[in-house]
Amino acid sequence: MKINNFQRPINLIEIANRNTKSEKLNESGEKSFKEMFSAELATDRGVAFSKHAHQRLYSRGISLDEKTLNSIADAIDKAEVKGSQDTLILSDDSAFVANVSNRTIITVFDKENLKEGVVTSIDSAVII
Repeated sequence: MKINNFQRPINLIEIANRNTKSEKLNESGEKSFKEMFSAELATDRGVAFSKHAHQRLYSRGISLDEKTLNSIADAIDKAEVKGSQDTLILSDDSAFVANVSNRTIITVFDKENLKEGVVTSIDSAVII
């Protein structure tokens, strides 16, 4: 009896962009090679999102594109070189708290939640 493998990699970009029309499709209705390559590159660099971070992305309506994911990966790389443990990654629209050694985003903030101005349990910040 042959058992098929029904597991497939999770595409965070696809999940984040659900119900939006921001995905660029070519004439045949598929993503461009550049977008697929960028998504795979971010995945290969090992940036993961915790369950809590996934919930925050969804509840706060934050969408991530390939450029943002690559910027997050670069920021984690920079923090790792400096010896950081947990870092705050600030972008124009949102902020991410990442555990550098696990390369995992722990939580996500949008502009509204950043107005409180207090982020705890970090030892560095990277502005992207």
